[in-house]
Amino acid sequence: MDELQIDYHSDLNEVQSDEALGSLLSAPLAQAPFDRLSWWQGLAIHCGISPLLAVARTESGLAVLPLTGGRGHLSSLANWYTFRFRPVVTDGMALSALARDLRNRAHRITLRGVPDEDGSATRLQTAFHDAGWRVHRSVCDTNHILPVCGRSYEAYLASRPGTLRSTIRRKSGKLITRVFDYFDPHAWDQYEAIYARSWKPEEGSLPFLRAFAQAEGLAGRLRLALAFPAHEPDAPAVAAQFWTVEGGTAFIHKLAHREDARALSPGSVLTARLMQHVIGQDRVTLVDFGTGDDPYKRDWMEQQQDRWLLEMFVPHHPRNWRPLLGRRLRSLAASAKRR
Repeated sequence: MDELQIDYHSDLNEVQSDEALGSLLSAPLAQAPFDRLSWWQGLAIHCGISPLLAVARTESGLAVLPLTGGRGHLSSLANWYTFRFRPVVTDGMALSALARDLRNRAHRITLRGVPDEDGSATRLQTAFHDAGWRVHRSVCDTNHILPVCGRSYEAYLASRPGTLRSTIRRKSGKLITRVFDYFDPHAWDQYEAIYARSWKPEEGSLPFLRAFAQAEGLAGRLRLALAFPAHEPDAPAVAAQFWTVEGGTAFIHKLAHREDARALSPGSVLTARLMQHVIGQDRVTLVDFGTGDDPYKRDWMEQQQDRWLLEMFVPHHPRNWRPLLGRRLRSLAASAKRR
């Protein structure tokens, strides 16, 4: 049997000095922002989330589960910016060992936003169940995606709803768009100004987004787009979108437009411009619109994927009696309603 080592890191700087672990959690091996050490460091620095990186290591590989929380209840090291949460695993036996060892650290673990198109939710469910946890799994969110399937931008656009194509055709001439593939401080300042005047609720952490955009710009993965009124070329931008591209996927992180510019449909025009860029120039195979079942996403995307909530409890632990009883009562009430 492989030699087993399990560590828990609350100081993420320790992880950087571990060559194998640091490499696994950095590009190019980690081909999405949410699997990277730098993402979790940003959450800790800018969003006030205390990390606990659980790591199991065997001779065959690693399993990493990024967690946060305390008092025996741990949860995903993630927030509203995280499209999806999953373990980083190169050895399934290491994940099983980690699930067993976590019973010494927690009586309850809540993992939200787990995908299963890659098997992550099922892998976690199996590992924790086999380690003696009681596992409850339910859908908690929706992820909208566009598989490009080798299409040109023109072929993709031709497949969009007629009202959207009409809007893009009528409004494109009224706007000037610009795409930055590097971090430009002035362009980012305009993004923040637009966000402040948009329909969006107050942003969670603009410093987190700025630091992320700077890092993505240095790596060549940033796609920041601005739209300006064509009849006022010196006027401030009226819409901004923040995307990144890596591993063949374009991630749509943030959209914003000024409410007083709604008549120009700057959001639709700017999304079309970035779609043209990532499909025609970056040659992505997938566009990921993140979570949230907003109706407008269906105009641009073609498929949906479930995001799962996994709730794990140590059976018979006194601190789990109340939440498990509440879950049981809700289940009985739902069953009665269906009769």
